[in-house]
Amino acid sequence: MSVRGFAAVALSLFTVGTAIAADLDEKKAPTEKAAAAKEAPFFLFADTQISYRYQFPTVTPGIQIERPDGSFRSREAPKHILNISHADAWAYGTNFFSLDILKSGSQFPAGTTNTPGGIPAVSDYGNTEAYGLYRGTLSLNALTGTKAFTVPGIVKEISLAFGFDANSQNDAFGSKKRDVVGGLNFAFDVPTGFLNLSVHAYKEWNRNGFNTQPDRDQSFNTVPEFEIVYSLPLTFTGLPLSLVGFNNIVLPKGRGISDNPAAFAFNPARGLEFLSRTNLVLDLGKLVYDQPNKIDVFVGFQYWRNKFGNQETATFKGTEEKSFLAGVAVHVF
Repeated sequence: MSVRGFAAVALSLFTVGTAIAADLDEKKAPTEKAAAAKEAPFFLFADTQISYRYQFPTVTPGIQIERPDGSFRSREAPKHILNISHADAWAYGTNFFSLDILKSGSQFPAGTTNTPGGIPAVSDYGNTEAYGLYRGTLSLNALTGTKAFTVPGIVKEISLAFGFDANSQNDAFGSKKRDVVGGLNFAFDVPTGFLNLSVHAYKEWNRNGFNTQPDRDQSFNTVPEFEIVYSLPLTFTGLPLSLVGFNNIVLPKGRGISDNPAAFAFNPARGLEFLSRTNLVLDLGKLVYDQPNKIDVFVGFQYWRNKFGNQETATFKGTEEKSFLAGVAVHVF
């Protein structure tokens, strides 16, 4: 889910870029537009980048340490994260794809519950997760050939928004998340940078390796999901700096299992999930070589409450994450 939010940031940037391109296009003379139509490429914009980030400390629901007094606290671990992403904009909308490979420290071991009796068999090295995501938009103004979905001074563009997430993780829980989202994206008319809001219907399926069938495969309720994303150029610093961030909210999505009271104790109802990340991004290529959009470096902070919807209790920790991150991104195409 952390990937989903950051992807929304990038996607929103290209949504705004498409709207701006459309505005400029309308101002061209008819002859200029006709000539441009013959030469214009299919994609108005395309960018592919590879990045690495280090994040610490991270937590995982249910992985905890018992104190001498019998109370519990969350176990913490670092993560090394390699990402490849691609974004593009075309005449009617945008596409964004991202794949994260996340390697945890040994505090979060790899393992499986696919042993006889479901007893976890864990390793002495950290687990690995692959998390993929796609988001797309279709401009309602472009589809209708009007400006009906622009509110001057308030909203630049309203788009149809859709996508999906999928992951796999080789720990004892054995997450196998699949979700789909669909709704609307609002690009607000702000003086500088951008501010976007997506309102989605969210449906998730997952897997709980600690359960036995029929409760191992989980299907959660369809609920509203909200994404607020922003990018603010910090021009007053005299540096190519930007403040880029997002906030995600997923409403309570149920237990994810059938109405089996015997399993309720091990599958409590999920709570409201809130995920926020803010990055300070420096365009290093522009600063050093006067070549923008080549190399970025960044630092950031992430806050995650009720991680994956899990709610903390006196004996169940690892649901609230406060972590710092730092990394570098290289634009390859």
